[in-house]
Amino acid sequence: MHVQHRARHDAARVTLLTEGTYPHSHGGVSVWCDQLVTGMPDIEFDVIAVTGTGREPLVWDLPGHVRGVLPVPLWGAAPDGRPPRGRSGRQLADAYERFLTALVDPAAEAGFAPALYTLAAQAAAGRLSPFLRDDRAIAVLTAVWNRPGLAVREARPSLHDALTATALLEHALRPLAAPPPRSGVAHAVSGGLAVLPGLVARERHGVPLLLTEHGVYLRERYLGHRTATYRWPVKAVVLGFFRLLAEESYRRAALITPGNRYNRLWEEQGGADPAAIRTVYNGVDPAAFPPAGPEPDTPTLSWAGRVDPIKDLETLIRAFALVRDRLPQARLRLFGGTPRGGETYRERCEALAAALGHGDAVRFEGRVDDIKDAYAAGSVVMLSSISEGFPFTLIEAMSCGRATVSTDVGGVREAVGDTGLVVPPRDPAAMAAAALELLGDPARRGAMGEAARLRVIEQFTLRQTIDTFRAVYRELAAGRTEPPARIVLPSPAVTGAGSLTR
Repeated sequence: MHVQHRARHDAARVTLLTEGTYPHSHGGVSVWCDQLVTGMPDIEFDVIAVTGTGREPLVWDLPGHVRGVLPVPLWGAAPDGRPPRGRSGRQLADAYERFLTALVDPAAEAGFAPALYTLAAQAAAGRLSPFLRDDRAIAVLTAVWNRPGLAVREARPSLHDALTATALLEHALRPLAAPPPRSGVAHAVSGGLAVLPGLVARERHGVPLLLTEHGVYLRERYLGHRTATYRWPVKAVVLGFFRLLAEESYRRAALITPGNRYNRLWEEQGGADPAAIRTVYNGVDPAAFPPAGPEPDTPTLSWAGRVDPIKDLETLIRAFALVRDRLPQARLRLFGGTPRGGETYRERCEALAAALGHGDAVRFEGRVDDIKDAYAAGSVVMLSSISEGFPFTLIEAMSCGRATVSTDVGGVREAVGDTGLVVPPRDPAAMAAAALELLGDPARRGAMGEAARLRVIEQFTLRQTIDTFRAVYRELAAGRTEPPARIVLPSPAVTGAGSLTR
């Protein structure tokens, strides 16, 4: 970890737990993290960042009260070490067997958490990753999912399935080896793999875990695996892991702060105590996003975000084709970068626009120096995502006084209220109809834009968000409890020294 300055012992301390976001990439969650950190110079921050390869550069300027950043690569070189042998190896194999059984056998799910913390101890000792790259781990999985009576057995899992599932779990469990925070508050800014060091910190050191979900991590894993090329036995193992990890995170968090009420429903369904859930909306600085000024001379739909399948730009492009059938002069401008690995998706979107006969009117603008320019570029700002939390681009566009058309996902309806039009996701015809409705009525567009800015000023300011989280940090730090009692396993446990996609 890169220590940047001497610690101030009178300051509260927070460890941010991130995955694929701050401080190594741009995007809405990264913006949110930067806002929290820069808005609280009175609190010291560390960051444990789950990354791709570990070679990603920092893309945010870190203030002096960020003490350090620890990258935890999922896809870099395999950790050093050899799998344990003898009695130690048998005990690890037994724990892994209980872990896998919980993933595929509903009757054994109670064994997930004890097995997970045993694997965490092995990971800290440098044994887990080597074990999972050894033939013995393959044999354990093969034996588990071929047991009579299990649904996964009916799919006739193959050796290739076992190799694939084991490799995915080996990568997914690497964050268990990261040194967990020993004090302060562990704040996971998403569900999933980022939570793993926080769960270990709570288990070993009694560090309170704060969980903020912007989108619903588990739902996004379900959506992503719908089109994944893995066979069903592999999906059963991987999605079983993410589901039980979500449930354990909800149970163990001292407080859950979803970015919208929609997320709360998923969290309660996953076993979270309703009394431990407190909705905290994202906020923007209205002064930083002033009214955008005159609209473009040509009817223009604008969009801002990262070029990613979850943003469903294909539906937006299909909707624009329908708009252009009615308004041949219309334009679609798409602002935002393409993450590494997303080039194929962007090419597919460009090919779709060309195939529909509108390639000349659809422009991928790339990253823009000032995001306000993206909103000012449109007569109407569009959001076509199939999953969102409480999207920054939407409330930023609202603060800029632009009318919006958005898909009804996550906290979108909560954000917009009656100041924009909301349509079903994956419905080009409905999106096109809403866009045409606003493009054809300048007075209504203007009134909606004014109402949208007022709504942001009244309900969604950055100052409200920062003040709320500062109070939450101090509340949790003051109420820190002693480490919880160790879970007693049915057989001896071994202790050790102290976006699963590319």
